[in-house]
Amino acid sequence: MRGTAGGSGGRHVRVAVIGAGFSGLGAAVMLRRGGHRDFVVLERSAGVGGTWRDNTYPGCACDVPSHLYSYSFAPGAEWWPRTFSERQDIRLYLETVADTEGVRPHLRLRQDVRAVRWNEARLLWEIASSGGDWTADVVVCATGPLSAPSVPPVRGLGSFPGPVFHSARWDHGADLRGKRVAVIGTGASAVQIVPALAATAAGVRLFQRTPPWVLPRPDRRVTELERRMYQRFPAAAVLRRGVQWGVRELVTHAFTRFPRALSGYEALARAHLRRAVKDPELRARLTPDYRIGCKRILLSSDYYPALALPHVDVVASSLDEVRGSRLIAGDGTAVDADAIVFATGFKVTDPPIADRIVGTGGATLAEAWREGEGMRALRGATVPGFPNLMMLLGPNTGLGNTSMVLMIESQLAYLLDYLRLLEPRGPGEGRIPGEGLGPGEGRVALDPLPEALRAWNEGLDARLGRSVWNTGACVSWYLDADGRNTTLWPGSTRRFRRAVRRVDPGEYARLTGSGADDAAPEVPARAVP
Repeated sequence: MRGTAGGSGGRHVRVAVIGAGFSGLGAAVMLRRGGHRDFVVLERSAGVGGTWRDNTYPGCACDVPSHLYSYSFAPGAEWWPRTFSERQDIRLYLETVADTEGVRPHLRLRQDVRAVRWNEARLLWEIASSGGDWTADVVVCATGPLSAPSVPPVRGLGSFPGPVFHSARWDHGADLRGKRVAVIGTGASAVQIVPALAATAAGVRLFQRTPPWVLPRPDRRVTELERRMYQRFPAAAVLRRGVQWGVRELVTHAFTRFPRALSGYEALARAHLRRAVKDPELRARLTPDYRIGCKRILLSSDYYPALALPHVDVVASSLDEVRGSRLIAGDGTAVDADAIVFATGFKVTDPPIADRIVGTGGATLAEAWREGEGMRALRGATVPGFPNLMMLLGPNTGLGNTSMVLMIESQLAYLLDYLRLLEPRGPGEGRIPGEGLGPGEGRVALDPLPEALRAWNEGLDARLGRSVWNTGACVSWYLDADGRNTTLWPGSTRRFRRAVRRVDPGEYARLTGSGADDAAPEVPARAVP
């Protein structure tokens, strides 16, 4: 890795990746495999893993099968302990990938990125981090949508005398055994936390604003015979992964085009609830009044049995106020608690990193989204006014029923093709910059065209309009403050892979030291394939 001195006094690299979770680590691997060596991965913590490093709450595990929740280039099937992996196994997997793929020398740990600013004169990014300054030709934002915890404002929360923390920042110094614990929220984390707490706490008070749809989680230990089979016949693991992927691809059509086809899943979820909860009053409180799939479908076989325990209570309302150790719900219900755990998700539609990225004209990415039409990106990756900035798992790349790793790998192909387009076209152009270059000399940048972004999002909005996420009569974190779905991809992973297999040069203005050197061609009215 070159790491030459940059114009602002820091070190210069061809590519700077922000974040070392599944996206950032995958980017590092594919950059090396693509022959790139001049890059760094800036990670704020002391290790890789992203959400699987940060979330250490009891019961933390993945709700996507292990075979599908792994890189295609590193299946790891021979050592997955369970069919649905627990967080410590996923983190170990990612640490192993970092070692076996040789990306450790590119990692810069404990470097919290505080500012990323585009230098229009030099056509490069200036990065300020807690570990020093950098410049880069290309910045890859791989911070992920599940990295910044969201805690709702609650009146009087500061008066609570006991421990208060978010599930993604679990306080392991707080001994909750024999205590009365209030859990706020009923999302994917809560359905894992509640059963774990119920096993040791004196009481669990679950504040439920909206009941989720819950299906059984068919988890089990992987047998030694299976493990030996995968070691001897790797094609068996590939086949199993393919079957799991194919089934979920078929279900995608129900989510995106035919929501009524999900009625079979709804019947299964109702039967699951009836078997576990015999009390009709509690069962009524736990029955959703919206179409299944509108909010994320959760998988758990022990959540409902835990809620039926005598020392676990469900408050069918959100937390409204705290008065000392007394918690008041929106419906007036009052309960006492010794600790509060917020399982309230993440800042998905307003990521904090957007406030730290400054593009052309001095506007931050957050400002560009607020002053424009909301959080949008061309093919989920690039934004006009932010040349040579690529997001992994950006707007409208989320999934409602399968593995996000599939989307990550598709975007990594787009990244490699993007870098190919930055290669030289003529004498002296596009060479990797070194110390002493003049303003913009030898650098090339791609800036997405506003009309390309508009066409892409018109297609997305049209398809999202008939999806279960938009028509299922619920309020979810998939939607922004204006009610637009900025989170999910309205199609199959195969369709997304086709959409981002190659970069369309016609969707970008190509910048050199003298500005845009290519006229922008006409962009089709609908750019979604």
